[in-house]
Amino acid sequence: MRREVATVGIALLAALAIGSALILVAGRSPGHVWFAMLARTLGDPYLFGQILYKATGLALTGLAVALALDAGLFNIGAEGQLTAGVLACAVVGQALPAGTPAILAIPACTLAAALAGAAIGVTIGALRVTRGAHEVITSIMLNAIVVGVALWIGNAVLFRGGATRGGAIVAGAELPPLGLAGSAANASIVIAALCVGGMWWLRARTTWGAAWRAVGRDPAAARSVGIGVGRVQILAMLGSGALAGLAATNFVLGHKHAFEEGLGRGTGLLGISAALLGRLHPLGVALAAILLGFLSVGGLAVNDLVPKELTEMLQGVVLLSVAVAVPWVRRRWAQ
Repeated sequence: MRREVATVGIALLAALAIGSALILVAGRSPGHVWFAMLARTLGDPYLFGQILYKATGLALTGLAVALALDAGLFNIGAEGQLTAGVLACAVVGQALPAGTPAILAIPACTLAAALAGAAIGVTIGALRVTRGAHEVITSIMLNAIVVGVALWIGNAVLFRGGATRGGAIVAGAELPPLGLAGSAANASIVIAALCVGGMWWLRARTTWGAAWRAVGRDPAAARSVGIGVGRVQILAMLGSGALAGLAATNFVLGHKHAFEEGLGRGTGLLGISAALLGRLHPLGVALAAILLGFLSVGGLAVNDLVPKELTEMLQGVVLLSVAVAVPWVRRRWAQ
């Protein structure tokens, strides 16, 4: 754990230094810009709520990527799994009878989102185990297929009057906002928190968690002690897809209350950054999601001082810093 903390700390310091250099190039004082970013985002309830909103989706897709990586698989299909979840969640929410109570509507839509994401994830896992198809390639292909199918269904069935928005979900399926000055932050943050806690417990306290981490470290050694490597990989991808699909609750049930083309786009790919920055630990992923959400919202908050593209670049800088810090810390720790 100390090595992981050291890796992240070094990476963040390096990213801070590079970001400060970029701010200087933009003709501003780094200290002034960083302070303004903190003061404006944390001091404004609306902007703080927007950080929580972005972090909620990123935490769930980050957990999805982390689960797969723990089992030795690279799931870059969270984008497609999230899109499938958004479509399923919205369709079920729209199809429910108007008077459906929240105690039934919210679980039904949540389950639909998780099952849709899980279906894509388990397909990737099954192709890897049964046909040897690399999960990165199949994830990329399925991302494109799912986005295309979702748009086709939207145009054929859901969209009306030339718009790219479907009908509204029933009122009982809507998650309440957190009341932060009209921000998009909503009660789906509870779902994300429960998933973080559940993943931590599974990973650290159960034989199933030990099995998927053993497969990720050394499949041959895991197989030699009787662990069904293929079964573990398929189930890990199923769980990974379900977590990515659950991020749809943040966008559909908590914010837009309908299917929209492109809703949640980019969250699945940015979840890779959250997983790597969080070093695959559920609590680390949650903190990384908050940091990435802060950079995203903070860039808009200080766009009168520096171009917002600068803070968007910092998200990539943080990830690159982690990639560089990992082997350096490993070498230093071995000495």
